[in-house]
Amino acid sequence: MDEVVDKAVEVREGEELNRETLEPFLREQLGFPDGEFDLTQFPGGHSNLTYLVKIDETEMVLRRPPFGSKVKGAHDMNREYTILSKLNPVYSPAPKPLLFCDDQDILGCDFYVMERLNGMILRNARPEIQGLTAEMVAHTCTAMAANLADLHMVDWQSIGLESLQKKEGSFMQRQVDGWTKRYAGSKTHDITLIDQVLKWCLDNVPEVSGAVLIHNDYKFDNVILDATDSSRIVGVLDWEMSTIGDPLFDLGVALGYWVNPGEPDGISTTQCFIYDEPGSITRRQFAETYGERTGFDVSNMNYYYVFAMIKLAVVLQQIYYRYHHGMTTDERFAGMIQGVKLLAERSAVFIDRGDY
Repeated sequence: MDEVVDKAVEVREGEELNRETLEPFLREQLGFPDGEFDLTQFPGGHSNLTYLVKIDETEMVLRRPPFGSKVKGAHDMNREYTILSKLNPVYSPAPKPLLFCDDQDILGCDFYVMERLNGMILRNARPEIQGLTAEMVAHTCTAMAANLADLHMVDWQSIGLESLQKKEGSFMQRQVDGWTKRYAGSKTHDITLIDQVLKWCLDNVPEVSGAVLIHNDYKFDNVILDATDSSRIVGVLDWEMSTIGDPLFDLGVALGYWVNPGEPDGISTTQCFIYDEPGSITRRQFAETYGERTGFDVSNMNYYYVFAMIKLAVVLQQIYYRYHHGMTTDERFAGMIQGVKLLAERSAVFIDRGDY
């Protein structure tokens, strides 16, 4: 079980927080005058940095932007905090936020603190989990699809998230235009296929299918499962890219991370061992489960799947750009340019195939 419970470790070099300013601030704001203070870091993730704060026996999670990031509009801590504040009361998997800080004298950046949710996070390596039968695997996979549907059925207007919606123009057109520009702004290598796939996406933008609260990075390693029942989702993490947008776009993002049973190995950052387990479902089955629960038409998802992969390629390119230009020394980012190339190749294959 320890293999699937996220453990915080010593803070990475270059990503230390100023404990002299942080500790007294948190003690005062959260009402913990006594008890030992401990600060460690969760090693996963490639964008916002996540730390475990422990005061006495109480554990909390601190989120802050990455060091050296210059991506305009990204890593908005106040926005993420606001979304969780409004969403948590009506959608329980959203963690409860505890504190937002925009005082630059504390850490030199905006940050927020939220409750820590405990459970399993499934990633690449297969852990020893009792009771993970083919039936339970199937239930876990369908629960992922059903939970995404439940998020999309949240009445975002009634909880005060109207400010997230951009009303001018088409959501899908903005996405394609925006990610094309982001790639141009973070380009480090000439990768012809990316330009070709992005052009195909620009030439085939679909009509918007609706407006819902989307997560925008929905995958197994952003989901916390019940430690005794993997088919019960207790937490959804990483809301930094959440917005009001097209539900099929968000479904496509989830499909972009999903690997069909028996499919050749995908990109390592998108893999989860459960895809290779007996009982795992296909991308089409995931989409159909979602469609049955929401009523949305999921008969033509290939465009969204292709765009999800090329969007992920651009995300990796942005991260690699920081490493390439010395803005971070995190060696996990050194090989990401290969992931960019592989995702471009995979996108092109599915354009030709026409079926996700």
